[in-house]
Amino acid sequence: MDQSILIVLGILAATVVLLGVLSMQEAYQAIDWKVVFLLAGLIPLGLAMQKTGTADLLAGQLMALVQGAHPIFLLLSVAVLSTAFSLLIYNVGAIVVLAPLVMSMASMSQLNPRNLALLAAVCTANSFILPTHQVNAMLISAGGYRNSDYLKAGSGMTLLFLLVVVSVFYGFYL
Repeated sequence: MDQSILIVLGILAATVVLLGVLSMQEAYQAIDWKVVFLLAGLIPLGLAMQKTGTADLLAGQLMALVQGAHPIFLLLSVAVLSTAFSLLIYNVGAIVVLAPLVMSMASMSQLNPRNLALLAAVCTANSFILPTHQVNAMLISAGGYRNSDYLKAGSGMTLLFLLVVVSVFYGFYL
């Protein structure tokens, strides 16, 4: 992340507290500490995948599956992989782990790594099948829903999401 963005965010946070919009106690209570610790653990994992060559190894294995095929299959494989990761772990954590892998895949296929990383980031929001996203999790008990309800309602949305996103990225970013 750009250093200037971090500085501006820090200044804004301090200004909110100094102006009395939030007290320090309210600011601390607003932080979801589970997410902070999750990311604190996943960021070194993503870096370790990149430095040890694990990302390159996994990228090579995935590229072997789509090598020689139309580039849309590479986009689709990244989109499906990102969607699957976001169903298993928090979407921000998923992209932290996936970014080194996807960037290695992009360099192997002579594509812009930024575009493939952006595709992966967008597809981590594709969590309609299970209540793993915070909004879906809030609705499961309030609405009396079951996982099977999410699976039925979310399957079509997930497929539609994948088709639209892959088509847009193929049309505009390749």
